[in-house]
Amino acid sequence: MNEIIQNLAKLFLKNKSPTLTVVGVGPGDPSLLTIGALKAIQKANFIFYPVSSLKEESHAAKIVKNYIRFKKKFPILFPMAREELNPDQIWENAAKKIITCLNKDNYAVLLCLGDISVFASSSYLISKIKKLQPRIIIKNQPGISSLSAAAAYANYDLIKKGEILKVLECPNSSKNLINLINEEINKKNVIALFKVGKRWSWVKEILEKEKLLNKALLASNIGFDDQFIDIASKNKSDDLPYFSLLIIRFN
Repeated sequence: MNEIIQNLAKLFLKNKSPTLTVVGVGPGDPSLLTIGALKAIQKANFIFYPVSSLKEESHAAKIVKNYIRFKKKFPILFPMAREELNPDQIWENAAKKIITCLNKDNYAVLLCLGDISVFASSSYLISKIKKLQPRIIIKNQPGISSLSAAAAYANYDLIKKGEILKVLECPNSSKNLINLINEEINKKNVIALFKVGKRWSWVKEILEKEKLLNKALLASNIGFDDQFIDIASKNKSDDLPYFSLLIIRFN
């Protein structure tokens, strides 16, 4: 009887559909990891993590380094809007890499910074996996977003009663940013602008001209050693890291 039960268990495990869990690891501080994230990581046979270059360190992997020491780890190249790369081909190559591993075993985790539903590059990769191998089960484990963390660390009310919160990608041109400010200036809105980093030099000039530099909250590299979270006018640099955001309360 025991032998029959063991054989049935082996058959069940063999036929179990492979599963990939996309895990949000928070913005940078390991203390912000959720219990759900840790459980998913502990269960995984493979750990995939994003890198902007195969020579670069992964911020997401760094956050959970104490929990993945003895796991099989694989870097996954994310284009990060780099013009010299073909995003579609990058995502397809990454998807095939993950599918190959999942065909050998049945459980893997893809690490993502912040929360997996806020400007998540992983969504492009997941779409490719679903198209190439529909039998793979995709699960999502949310994390703390950089936006929520920045507001909390700064004791900033992200949104109050009667206000509207808009979460946007920072405009690509000064003209578009000025138009956005003009649209919102007399409304009871809070604007959160992501991906400010490389645009900061001219964004700062516009905010100063519009008398918003002393009102905007700037946050960069949240949870890391070089974290900056303060009024935007206090940051004297003309360059900001990729992971930077602004929160502006109008009216």
